[in-house]
Amino acid sequence: MAIPILKNWKTYFTTPDEGLGSSYERIVLNKKLATLCKHFQISKVLEVPSFGFTGLSGINSVFPAQQGIDITLMDNNKSRIGMIKKIWNKLNLPVSIEYSPDFRKLPFEDNAFDLSWNFSALWFVDDISNFLAELSRVTAKAIFICVPNRSGLGYIFQKIQGKEELKTQLMEENITPKNFIRELKKLGWMLIDNKFIDCPPWPDIGMPKEKFLKIFGLHNLMKKKTHKPISIMDYYSGKNPQFPDEMMKHYWFEKKVPSFIKYFWAHHKYFLFIPSKEK
Repeated sequence: MAIPILKNWKTYFTTPDEGLGSSYERIVLNKKLATLCKHFQISKVLEVPSFGFTGLSGINSVFPAQQGIDITLMDNNKSRIGMIKKIWNKLNLPVSIEYSPDFRKLPFEDNAFDLSWNFSALWFVDDISNFLAELSRVTAKAIFICVPNRSGLGYIFQKIQGKEELKTQLMEENITPKNFIRELKKLGWMLIDNKFIDCPPWPDIGMPKEKFLKIFGLHNLMKKKTHKPISIMDYYSGKNPQFPDEMMKHYWFEKKVPSFIKYFWAHHKYFLFIPSKEK
């Protein structure tokens, strides 16, 4: 859940050190996006909201953009939009970024996008029914939603740690699967796939492991060594082409462990919808 990002998201734009967790998460997500875009022959993508709980903001859709797919983002913070634009400009990638204070209205034509999606972002939407109706209207082929795994031990731990911010700054009911599944079904969308994703061999602690161990008085177990920043931006900029391979070394756990283990351990779960006959 990574509640601290509500306050420290700006720091990633000056020091894009996302750590191993978010870096792995991005590569696994890219893998899934590539599969979806190929299967549905995607040419236009909308990511809304584009701000979620993962490191550097506004770069979730960079990978499909680098494959030649037309990307549109929507954010509710004008300052963040300016920073996101600078990142995309540095990567020499075209992107359209729209501003909306509450995501109640999506300023696009009907069926303007093949795929609409978001990652750990639904709880920033004030009116989920209205938002999903708009998302349905502007989407032609598929809706892909990723939410935190609410049954995961990491989520439960972070929820306890950030319970006050969760109550005042987030709409937790929006990420409850039965709620958005019900709304999308009413709008003519059929759930065709839902699985756990982002399940590395470490818990979803949402903070540096040193701080996590310190909470339990175990920080002395950490070996002292020089910190090495990790950022997918090195891969996107061409500086480190081996980055995906480095992250996928940890994929063995996600690939091998059974679903009942992922139920308690996976960091996220995805839900894929396509139009039903009634839409």
